[in-house]
Amino acid sequence: MARPDINRSGEIEVFVRVVEAGSFSAAARQLRMTPSAVSKLIARLETRLGARLVSRSTRKLQLTPEGTAFYDSGVRVLADMDKAEREAAAGAAPRGRLRVNSYVPFGQHRLMELLPRFLERYPEIFVEAVLTDSVIDLLEERADVAIRAGPLRESRLVARKLGQSRMVVVAAPSYLEAHGTPRTLSDLGRHNMLAFSFARHIDGWPFIDTAGAPVITPVVGNLALTDGEAMRQTTVAGAGIARLARWHVEPDIAAGRLVPLLEHFNPGDEEPTHAVYVGQGKHLPARVRVFLDFLAETVRL
Repeated sequence: MARPDINRSGEIEVFVRVVEAGSFSAAARQLRMTPSAVSKLIARLETRLGARLVSRSTRKLQLTPEGTAFYDSGVRVLADMDKAEREAAAGAAPRGRLRVNSYVPFGQHRLMELLPRFLERYPEIFVEAVLTDSVIDLLEERADVAIRAGPLRESRLVARKLGQSRMVVVAAPSYLEAHGTPRTLSDLGRHNMLAFSFARHIDGWPFIDTAGAPVITPVVGNLALTDGEAMRQTTVAGAGIARLARWHVEPDIAAGRLVPLLEHFNPGDEEPTHAVYVGQGKHLPARVRVFLDFLAETVRL
């Protein structure tokens, strides 16, 4: 076995270049080496192989039978190395299976409409998308990218912000007709406030009072849901009052299916959306890198 400090591929490349250039000096110019350095390298190669490769008895470079055989083998080795490098580079191109995990509202209202454009641009990428508002472990679930809403917890994951949206309290006209419209924060206690059944960062809804001081209002109601899209649909159906990201319910507000409430008490807080992933920079697979760039280019919240 060759010592690890011997650059065998480099020696082969120099020898092949010498043969094809016809002389040590010509090969040295092509390789940007000195003729003496090339000569010493060939001599070291011959010593290691225990065979003379080049005849030095004439002014013209001539190969010995061993040199001819080594040259033919060397050309094949270099060709195989070049092929291997091309195949490795092709493997780093945007292709392969991309596993994406997204919180449900973003998945249904943004990701699904963007994926056809992404796949048209990168037809060799196969996307496997899972929609859930539960926070997953990327490594355990073997996900390449997770798209999450809200503040991020401390972790070793890398995050790329895609945007943010102001929060808004809404209810359907049918609910307001049946139960009245809350005008003050104290009125909320008499209404059905819809809650999420997974862990939230705050226990209630943030508001500001008439003096501008922050207030947290407990969520009191008879229904809890697991994801934001289910919350939107249930609110449109008249089940109660919900607090959701404005981008998520903007079409419903514009169509009159939902009505913003208590805007005078809205603190103006915004919910960010991030794409989180493992790894960064040059170690990021091409399929992940182009997907993140595509999201940054196309997502508008």
